[in-house]
Amino acid sequence: MLAGAVVFGGGLGPVLLLVGLSMAPAASVALWLNLETVATALLAWTLFREHLDGRTWLSIALVVIAGGVLAAPSGFGSLVPAALVGLACLCWGLDNNLTALVDGFTPAQTTAVKGVFAGSANLLLALVFEGLDVAFTTIVGALAIGAVSYGLSILFYVHGAQHLGATRSQLLFSTSPFLGVIFAWTILGEPVLGAQVGAAALMVVALWFLLRGRHEHEHAHEAMVHTHSHRHDDGHHDHVHPGLPASVRHVHEHEHTPMVHTHPHVPDLHHRHGHRRELPRPPDESS
Repeated sequence: MLAGAVVFGGGLGPVLLLVGLSMAPAASVALWLNLETVATALLAWTLFREHLDGRTWLSIALVVIAGGVLAAPSGFGSLVPAALVGLACLCWGLDNNLTALVDGFTPAQTTAVKGVFAGSANLLLALVFEGLDVAFTTIVGALAIGAVSYGLSILFYVHGAQHLGATRSQLLFSTSPFLGVIFAWTILGEPVLGAQVGAAALMVVALWFLLRGRHEHEHAHEAMVHTHSHRHDDGHHDHVHPGLPASVRHVHEHEHTPMVHTHPHVPDLHHRHGHRRELPRPPDESS
């Protein structure tokens, strides 16, 4: 899982994006990047057994439309760079789904592996094709920005994806352009545009639908051993730590025994079961 996430999300995705970005305006690329949410959801639904209800699909549509409203005024660009960015989004969709299933490492370890291997590969490509002729202060600044905007954000994203599933985590992540708009209003003093307010309203409605969704049925848990952040008052982790309150969140490798129960849930690490309806049985010919 982790190797695939590194290859697709840290290796192929950024390269495809940068090539596409070199051939098209940045605003057009920002519009095409909305495809990452769609790719994540479709892959999660078709390949990774992630249950998506009507509210979630509506949230996806609203977030994509809102992102389009923010970027559309600068135009859609041409086909070739759009295809390259679309392929990058497909790579990141695979990355998002694979990352949500990584349960043998902590979020910090996952982030470190992705950063070291993907960062080294991309740095090597930069040295081969562009060389390295930049000031030391520029390198330090780039490392500092990367540590926060890539390293810390990925750490939080991995933690969220393990507990919410790939699609819901990506939907929340997709609202980040509006945070950029807020910074533009408050820090840069840019004017407040009607399209931006409309896009913000769509995102708020999308998050309302997403967070109000409920999914509950009887389901079975298979035996498994994995590592992730958990607490002991959630109905899934019944191992004992003497002296540790059940409400304290902690991380370690632990074992789950098989169980069957009913409760509201999302497609997190413990709930990747199918949702196929049982076909009606044919009538008994002997009766």
